[in-house]
Amino acid sequence: MELLVFFAESGPWGWFIVGLLLLVAELIVPGVFLIWVGIAALILGLLSLPFQGFGFWVWQLQLVLFAVLAFVSILVGRRVLSRRDTTSDQPLLNQRAASLIGRTAIVSEAITNGRGRIKLDDTTWTAEGPDAAQGATVRITGNDGGKLVVEPV
Repeated sequence: MELLVFFAESGPWGWFIVGLLLLVAELIVPGVFLIWVGIAALILGLLSLPFQGFGFWVWQLQLVLFAVLAFVSILVGRRVLSRRDTTSDQPLLNQRAASLIGRTAIVSEAITNGRGRIKLDDTTWTAEGPDAAQGATVRITGNDGGKLVVEPV
């Protein structure tokens, strides 16, 4: 209760402190959420500057206004962030198996009954596809989990 009285008596400066604390917390906590709530607190601090001496009831109105401003700020922030161009020059960077599609490899363990192993660069992969003898060359056509789907070249 003393904290509420402190903020009620501090007026807009309490909102400036809360806003700055939220902006600092955004630097520490991962994600892009607290920045919008912090901006809402700073805006409310600016809006409440002219109403400093109006008493305790203004604090309750400010809480409601803060909730509305935070909601609107988050919606605006989501819209701004969704407009960013997120295309990458390396779209398969973290999808190694998908990045191997189209390459050729050597069968290291014969593919029998649709399963075997292939050697690609310095790694062996589990492969699925038509039967192929050890040493045969295959082309990677897809991936299924950690297994590569192959076809004879």
